[in-house]
Amino acid sequence: MKLKDKVAIITGGAGGIGSGMALAMAKEGAKVVIVDVNEDKGRETEKALKAYSESMFMNGDITNKASIKGIVDDVVSTYGRLDILVNNAHVSKQVPMVETTDEVMALSFNTGFYPTFYFMQECYPHLKAAKGKVINFASGAGLSGMVNQASYAAAKEAIRGLSRVAANEWGADGINVNLISPIALTPGVEQWKQAFPEAYQEMVDKIPLKKMGDPEQDIGRVAVFLASSDSDYMTGQTLMVDGGSIMLR
Repeated sequence: MKLKDKVAIITGGAGGIGSGMALAMAKEGAKVVIVDVNEDKGRETEKALKAYSESMFMNGDITNKASIKGIVDDVVSTYGRLDILVNNAHVSKQVPMVETTDEVMALSFNTGFYPTFYFMQECYPHLKAAKGKVINFASGAGLSGMVNQASYAAAKEAIRGLSRVAANEWGADGINVNLISPIALTPGVEQWKQAFPEAYQEMVDKIPLKKMGDPEQDIGRVAVFLASSDSDYMTGQTLMVDGGSIMLR
């Protein structure tokens, strides 16, 4: 029970990597609050979490700064504390860079970068009191410059820069800030696999470990590590949980 009685917020926690991390943390004793706009999937995941810990789903618009403050206030009011913040939610469109409009760029930053920034600001005093943990999300799209991913890559690299600044500023407060850059077989990837099996297999063949990650067992367990005292002497780091696809130097 590495996270017994800890309280965690996970954005985009209704499905995919978000729900995988939520389940992994709940099984370690954390009280997990999943924030998502998908009511049906959120309630379904909430039910699964409650089999392991006192957890809940919150339907919240994380593109709205005032809404984010309300979410954080509600969580602290309900549980009395906040120990872990996981900024996982992000939406983007894949188009060539010359076709990336202001609207496409705004979608990525308004669902990924700005919510991460606002949640970190709102959660800071509570994380300072708890000597808590922040887990943000990077991507191979930004690290390797994937084609058709200009808006997503830009937002993810902005999140990495923000995380390193916070790691330096908040280290004296006992707050650890780290990032995960994942590859996982989410429902969305599963749909792509069914539609384009050859392209999917080609991608898997390029992964040194020759398999896609599992949202709970692979990504979730690393999130548990970063949320627990096991990672107390790590901050400002990007962990590549991608089967060896990108090996940082």
